[in-house]
Amino acid sequence: MKVAIIGASGFIGTAILEEALNRGHEVTAIVRHPEKITIKNANLTIQQGDVSSEAAVATLVAGNEAVISSFNSYDSATYVNVIHAIINGTKKAGIKRLLVVTGAGSLEVAPGVQVLDTPDFPAEWKTGASATRDAFNVIKQEKELEWTALSPAGMIAPGERTGKFRLGKDQLLTNDQGESKISTADYAVAMIDELEQPKHIRERFTLAY
Repeated sequence: MKVAIIGASGFIGTAILEEALNRGHEVTAIVRHPEKITIKNANLTIQQGDVSSEAAVATLVAGNEAVISSFNSYDSATYVNVIHAIINGTKKAGIKRLLVVTGAGSLEVAPGVQVLDTPDFPAEWKTGASATRDAFNVIKQEKELEWTALSPAGMIAPGERTGKFRLGKDQLLTNDQGESKISTADYAVAMIDELEQPKHIRERFTLAY
């Protein structure tokens, strides 16, 4: 497929970029700093761009079959503005499929109780997690695009690509020890699996070991 990846040089975006290229997809990587991408691949096009306006997004993603956004911001107003621009720009470009990296903070640990609102949630992560949740709440209202949002486990870090993990919907997944973990490589596997074989249209899903 021809897919545009917004934020392809970021923590999770890099893993998604590598997984997409390794599976033979034609990728347009949209980044603010092209020099951060050191991968050489005939199927890779790097575009420098600002995705804060829908007109810019429409131009940057034009000609692709799908868009994956791994944009991230610790400022809620910025993130909400950008997610609106990405949604509207994707539509303007005539693309139906939008996949979005979202956070674990909005997953539930009990009915009506999200991870972000639990007493033990680390204070230093709260601002960024709140911004991500606010952006996800915008995505949930979208009725036209065939969107999918993927929340990681509670802890996501660089690690092995195993291809073996459990999938869930809106609840935080934990193992027998109460841990919720996934590697960036396996997160990327799940994202590209969903790109190739959509199973969560207009839904959020999650994964963990």
